[in-house]
Amino acid sequence: MEVAETPEELVSKQHRKEKKDLQAKIQSMKNAVPKNDKKRRKQLVDTIANGVEKLDLDVEEPKETKQSRTSKAQKRRDKKAALEKERESRIAEAEVMNLSGFRHQEKLKVSEKLAERQLQIREISSDGHCMYRAVEDQLGARGHALDLAQLRTLTAQHMRSHADDFLPFLTNPNTGDMYTAGEFEKYCSDVESTAAWGGQLELRALTQVLQMPIEVIQADSPTIVIGEEYKGAPITLIYMHHAYGLGEHYNSVEPLKEAPKEEES
Repeated sequence: MEVAETPEELVSKQHRKEKKDLQAKIQSMKNAVPKNDKKRRKQLVDTIANGVEKLDLDVEEPKETKQSRTSKAQKRRDKKAALEKERESRIAEAEVMNLSGFRHQEKLKVSEKLAERQLQIREISSDGHCMYRAVEDQLGARGHALDLAQLRTLTAQHMRSHADDFLPFLTNPNTGDMYTAGEFEKYCSDVESTAAWGGQLELRALTQVLQMPIEVIQADSPTIVIGEEYKGAPITLIYMHHAYGLGEHYNSVEPLKEAPKEEES
């Protein structure tokens, strides 16, 4: 029993026949034009080129296949456009949520507290060093040249040399037991040479190293002053609970800048 040819096979078979006929026709045309007649030879070349191009166009994939592929490509484009629209919608929704969310409200409250003192937030990068960078920024404004690395080293050295003041406040999160000497040394080493986040213990160490008080302003809590025994204007830090979507973060402060005045009409 003879198997019926598929549409693709029929198209391919027709293509081969038309190509063979065209080649025969081309050869016949070449033979009919004298070799020394350049003008007619050029016309012949153009005619042959057009004929081959037409043949190629005529034997392109079946219309149904083309439409199928076009349809699939269009579906991919439509899907991509839909995903992009959804992404933009989510971004817009997140912005709206942020305006009424914890982070925005926290920043408003802090800004109001600072404005009463003619201060404003000075943003510090969120890289694990924020507390030390904020202290560095405050010291720089006063003409003290202590950088991030120096502040970390001084903090770690002070904690090591005053272990009895700091060790009782550090416990193993897995056991609840107070740090061993080895664990405490590892803690101090991380303070000195990694991006380990700094907290109140490190601030206490810094007040003692710098012989300066450090005040920490928060949105919903009274200002904390560490090192009240030291004289002089305190270093002022901002403690944010909801910054950058990462939770806790420290910023510095700077003098409040006047809003630009509107031009008179």
